[in-house]
Amino acid sequence: MKAIKGVALLAAAAALAGCVDNKIDKTVDRGIDSKHLSQLKAGIWIDPQGCDHWIIDDGAEGYLSQRLDKYGKPVCSGAAPPNTAIGPYKKGSGISDPI
Repeated sequence: MKAIKGVALLAAAAALAGCVDNKIDKTVDRGIDSKHLSQLKAGIWIDPQGCDHWIIDDGAEGYLSQRLDKYGKPVCSGAAPPNTAIGPYKKGSGISDPI
């Protein structure tokens, strides 16, 4: 009987999870110094396989997305050694990075 109640509770929670408003504008930083993400400076992090990822460090927050070419394929430029971050990715915010 407990198993049936657990399954019913799990199903109810899953159904309610679909009621969350997913129409949030994800191009805007909603932190302490809120601004459009285009105002931040991006750098490039090279992953262990040598492929590029856009990286932004906004103090307490950070953003990362894979760099893709116009066909949706990963860009692996060799701009720096693997596991390296290059560029002004910590610029664009007045909040210092505690780490």
